[in-house]
Amino acid sequence: MKKFIESIKNRRSIYSIGKSITVSDDEIINMIKQALLHSPTPYNSQTNRAVLLIGEDHDDLWDIVLENLKKIVHAKNFLKTQEKIQSFKNGYGTILFFEDEKVINSLMQKFPSYKESFSVWAMQASGMFQHIIWTALSEMGLGASLQHYNPLIDDAVKVRWNLPVEWKLLAQMPFGQVLGEAGEKEFAPVEKTFRVFR
Repeated sequence: MKKFIESIKNRRSIYSIGKSITVSDDEIINMIKQALLHSPTPYNSQTNRAVLLIGEDHDDLWDIVLENLKKIVHAKNFLKTQEKIQSFKNGYGTILFFEDEKVINSLMQKFPSYKESFSVWAMQASGMFQHIIWTALSEMGLGASLQHYNPLIDDAVKVRWNLPVEWKLLAQMPFGQVLGEAGEKEFAPVEKTFRVFR
């Protein structure tokens, strides 16, 4: 239990990442597969989907992000935006997180009484899946952060990697060699966020 809590505490947003890692691609692939298999989902619906981008594919993603941001970010602010996107591109790879809307819609039809809840539950399931992956990357000695450039890049991503239209992009997680530590974290007093009745 102590090790589990330490793993949770050690997972932080790491923005300064590089391409030199000591973990093999196969180890990362196997970890994601295990997380997909064992992450909880409502009614065991297994709505989570993931795509791992490494090498040129990883670089292409952040080129797509930058290209789309160029359309909406004012020129005077673009240099700062470009530097931020480059910091993600400097990493080793990116994990894309999706939910399968086809599965969610079928659950809504099958259980109409819970129709309004399935989207919420699927989002909760995705959050747990993302946290498992993020913590596992940290345990591997890799730095990562969670980004959200969806829906801006949704169509371009589906076209570039020929992904099913039913897959809804939820988040992007660039990861790599840890080149800088996480910033200071402030904590709200637990007395204000947690109550016990016994």
